[in-house]
Amino acid sequence: MNVLFRENEYRTQYCNAVSEKDIGKKVRAAGWVENIRDHGGIMFVDLRDHYGQVQIVFHNESLLEGIRKECAVSIAGTVLKRDESTYNDKIETGTVEIEAEEVRILGKVIPEQLPFDVDESRKTKEDLRLKYRYLDLRNRKMHDNIIFRSQVISFLRNKMTEMGFLELQTPILSTSSPEGARDYLIPSRKHHGKFYALPQAPQIFKQIYMVSGFDKYFQIAPCFRDEDARADRSPGEFYQLDFEMSFATQEDVFAVAEEVLSETFAKFSDKQVSAAPFRRIPFEEAMLTYGSDKPDLRNPLVIKELSDLFVDSDFKPFCNKTVRGIRVPKMASQSKSFFKNMEDFATNEVGMKGLGYFKVEEGEDGRKFKYNGPIDKFLNDGQRDELAKRCELEIGDVLYFIADTAKNAPKFAGQIRTEVAKRMNLIDESRFELCFIVDFPMYELDEETGKIIFTHNPFSMPQGGLDALLNKNPLDILAYQYDIVCNGVELSSGAVRNHDLDIMIKAFEIAGYTEEDVASKFGALYNAFKYGAPPHAGMAPGVDRMIMLLTGEESIREIIAFPLNSNAQDLLLGAPTEVTEQQLREVHIKVRKQM
Repeated sequence: MNVLFRENEYRTQYCNAVSEKDIGKKVRAAGWVENIRDHGGIMFVDLRDHYGQVQIVFHNESLLEGIRKECAVSIAGTVLKRDESTYNDKIETGTVEIEAEEVRILGKVIPEQLPFDVDESRKTKEDLRLKYRYLDLRNRKMHDNIIFRSQVISFLRNKMTEMGFLELQTPILSTSSPEGARDYLIPSRKHHGKFYALPQAPQIFKQIYMVSGFDKYFQIAPCFRDEDARADRSPGEFYQLDFEMSFATQEDVFAVAEEVLSETFAKFSDKQVSAAPFRRIPFEEAMLTYGSDKPDLRNPLVIKELSDLFVDSDFKPFCNKTVRGIRVPKMASQSKSFFKNMEDFATNEVGMKGLGYFKVEEGEDGRKFKYNGPIDKFLNDGQRDELAKRCELEIGDVLYFIADTAKNAPKFAGQIRTEVAKRMNLIDESRFELCFIVDFPMYELDEETGKIIFTHNPFSMPQGGLDALLNKNPLDILAYQYDIVCNGVELSSGAVRNHDLDIMIKAFEIAGYTEEDVASKFGALYNAFKYGAPPHAGMAPGVDRMIMLLTGEESIREIIAFPLNSNAQDLLLGAPTEVTEQQLREVHIKVRKQM
């Protein structure tokens, strides 16, 4: 193989650009060998590049010497029309092929065997895919996911600019936060015993932009949190559409989010998308009706409060407990194994002590309904009538009962609601349902200490301002905090910020902080708010989760080019790695042996 090439010896056409108008012409294409097929003395190669695929036909088998799957080649030849019986409507070039006349190997494949077949890479174990990610990303679906990601981010960037937002940057080397998830720490070489931290979010910096006189900020912001992986959360880093607005209310932020997200989901999907304005669901209502603060509104099942019907009940599992009910229409005809599997799910996976239910059947002796289930014998006629009315029961329905503590019952009911809907195929997969969850409580009780703590972002503005902090029970105070939820996935959290120093000091005092604590832990904002801070608000929809929903992928790592694995390891480069003793000395670090 020559190491020097004349101009245009790499390629003159992309693989997908070869068409019937080129028939009879000499062309050169370059790419990777996707497949080699022998059809009785005539050889075929499927050549793939970033743009698409074209078939190469070889009548001279010697041209294939040294050619293996996935090697990079440049092939010159004449464009021919394929026989109509061999057309391939799955590719753009399916009516033509190139008759090979010259082949140059540009990049060899040295090992005897590839670690996996690129076409089938998504069926391979994830850790092997991540180790050879450069091969995995050649898989057309994976490749398209990364192209799609680029297109979505470009659209978001253009849309925010069009709406008058400035794209501004914030530092990556920052300070450790005493709130939130675990930080990634970076030791300082120049400052003995001190550390930088990678930002969990650009929160403080974007607020300082507002104090500095900038009106509308946005950034496709990298965020770093030392958290465990989930299907919708990649460990290490993630990206969000971070934006902030000065002199803005909650409704101003909602208007921006609704326009950006509805247009993004509509452009990049053929599914029905919630029209603006999105539903506003108070946190308390979401927990009661859906058993979650990130409800999937495609699920038609709703949860009903039944606790008042079982105060001093003879049925001990329900007596003085929080009791919730879920009506499942037309479920009574399901098999015994269906009900048994739901009970197993409740006890083994959710952690419930049991899952009660009855079937609604046609009544007798003048009654409209009869309830078929062991719980019925503990009910009186008044309870039966109220259950029918409150839960809107019909013949053929099943009513599930969830009973537990005030803390556990709502979330247990939410998990049962979700699982029943999946098993009954009740979730409408043809649409994206977006909503805002609003009116989050400002404070809650710490279970271990019994002390009042912040529920979420401590820098949120309390509803009612200073008057609420001075005169209301802290557990009754709501915050101007909000989430955006899409199909049961939390896309974003945000808030109207607490920009008033007096309100901030009092808010932290209720949670057990002194003014000196605030000044030392949050000095940048504390000092900045002394100099005419404007009201400001914002939010940060997650880019990765948005793309995961749009592509229909079940794991967020399928739409990230180089993610860490579920154990927070970079298997491609080998991170985290050990470093030399000299490197440790330079940053004043001594590694302790594990005991």
